[in-house]
Amino acid sequence: MSMTAGMIAVGVAAAAVWAIAAYNRLVQLHNRIANAFGQIDVQLKRRHDLVPNLVEVARGYLQHEAATLEAVVQARGLAQGAAAAARSAPTSAARLGALAMAEGALGGSLGRLMAVAESYPDLKADATMRSLSEELTSTENRLGFARQAYNDGVLEFNNDAAQFPTLIVARLLGFAPAPMLEATRSEAERAAPRVQF
Repeated sequence: MSMTAGMIAVGVAAAAVWAIAAYNRLVQLHNRIANAFGQIDVQLKRRHDLVPNLVEVARGYLQHEAATLEAVVQARGLAQGAAAAARSAPTSAARLGALAMAEGALGGSLGRLMAVAESYPDLKADATMRSLSEELTSTENRLGFARQAYNDGVLEFNNDAAQFPTLIVARLLGFAPAPMLEATRSEAERAAPRVQF
């Protein structure tokens, strides 16, 4: 074997090792995104599980506010469906957009429920309602941290997949850019729901 053939073989081997390392890095980053979404999903489930308890406590006090309670229950159902769809494809821009919209609607309906509850002193004083409200606030904070971790993972993945020479491996093997999770799209969504009593 000539020296030129040996150098070519070494060059091909080095390129193959680099391509394998780049692929493995992209897979690792993609899996981190899925894990980060899993953390969001855990908090969304916690949030979705708290809502029926909150509605049941409020139902006894808010007999004249059936439409408000029904809106919360319906928004919860839509949010659960969107979360299930996003769970199956945590890097799908369409599914994450639908999830963000559904969660925004749930947050809005919870905000309206809390605003209505402010008019009922007995409900505000109810220990179970206060406890559920505190848990909901804690869950909202955890969701914020989980969303940040997800977006950090997406940023790292997208940066790696878009930089040369890893870009070549990403394009050849179908690694599409992952979407950022946008919790808010409008000023109305940016307003945090009040859950304090």
